[in-house]
Amino acid sequence: MGQILQKLQGNEWKERHIRKITDKIFDHFKNETGKANMTFEELHIAVLLVYNDINKLLPGTHFDPPSKEQIKILMQESDINLDGELDREEFVKFLLRITHDTFVTVSRGLITTLAVTPTIALMTKKTTENFPGVGKAVQKLPNSVYASIVTLVIVMFQQGVGKA
Repeated sequence: MGQILQKLQGNEWKERHIRKITDKIFDHFKNETGKANMTFEELHIAVLLVYNDINKLLPGTHFDPPSKEQIKILMQESDINLDGELDREEFVKFLLRITHDTFVTVSRGLITTLAVTPTIALMTKKTTENFPGVGKAVQKLPNSVYASIVTLVIVMFQQGVGKA
């Protein structure tokens, strides 16, 4: 119940979770090198790690990380104190910039799936009557249960196809 209430809080919940992820990555590199800032090479590796996790965990198609040139340009734009490295706050802003489009794409896909699939499932429920054995069982299911099952199958299919 607490998670549902947190999700309703909107950006605060999202920012808190993004901050956990960025702090974890930043601390990983800080502990390995002992430095307080990230160099371009470390930043490039961090971006690859982030996109690897995005592709493993988020549903949908594969997302390509930005090129080295794009990372270099975004790093220069995010480097507020112009020292050639990113501190923790600069790193957070950098990651938010490079992953924004990815999260928008995933969110739109999920919203479309979760909104459209139940409607289509209910519209096509009647056509299952012609399938021997399955048709009668489907017709006995309440509409809400049937729509939920079809939606779950579609979401699982999308996650499976995106990871194959």
